[in-house]
Amino acid sequence: MTNEPTKARVAFVRSLRDKRCRDESGLFVAEGAKLVGDLLAGGMEAEAVYVTGDASFAVPVERVSPAVMARMSHLKSPSQVLAVMRKREAEPYDAAWRDGLVLVLDGVQDPGNLGTIIRAADWFGIEHIICSPSTADLYNAKTVQATMGSLCRVSVRYAPLEPLIERAAGDGVPVYGTFLDGDDIYTAGLSDNGLIIMGNEGNGISGPVAAKVTHRLLIPSYPEGRPTGESLNVGVAAAVVCSVFRGRGKTAGGDLL
Repeated sequence: MTNEPTKARVAFVRSLRDKRCRDESGLFVAEGAKLVGDLLAGGMEAEAVYVTGDASFAVPVERVSPAVMARMSHLKSPSQVLAVMRKREAEPYDAAWRDGLVLVLDGVQDPGNLGTIIRAADWFGIEHIICSPSTADLYNAKTVQATMGSLCRVSVRYAPLEPLIERAAGDGVPVYGTFLDGDDIYTAGLSDNGLIIMGNEGNGISGPVAAKVTHRLLIPSYPEGRPTGESLNVGVAAAVVCSVFRGRGKTAGGDLL
């Protein structure tokens, strides 16, 4: 038996496609049984969970018809589960770059890329991401779907990047960035803490931010000189960079063994 929400409620859930509505309400939409289950298990709070099938969770659910689910869904192909979730407050990051790695995103505009980067950060144990104000919205439906649940384990905060990088550099923290003229990441000396900056899909790291990078890195193509694509997708590049940092053997001073 279904308990159909009002037209006003359906309209509200649909309105959460708009960033302004998400910001004003503090709510966002997540869809799919696994994604919703992972977010709930990770401690995120649901304002409401709608289902069309037999899915069950540790919170009350409202059963709706497939037609109503289709009207509320933010996806082209609606799932059988849709949750209206409460945003999570970002955790403080002030000391994070002294003790570990922090990803910094400078104008990453594609929501799918942002979600992929969050998922990669989660996989490699990077708990903090700092985004420029021009970076895609964390709670965009495409971002949320692409995180595959990692949203509940990685703290994402938006802030102007230049003052932040200056503070980190002032603490003696290394500031890494990826460039086409950088040092080969596979042979460069890397530390186990610092900022790792990833740039915009088309333009890379912006000039003012690039000027503050202390260690310029390159992900080389293989083999050297072979014709290949112009560059890696930023989500793929972020995963490669995280992997190299985590896989590199280091002495206490951060040099190669």
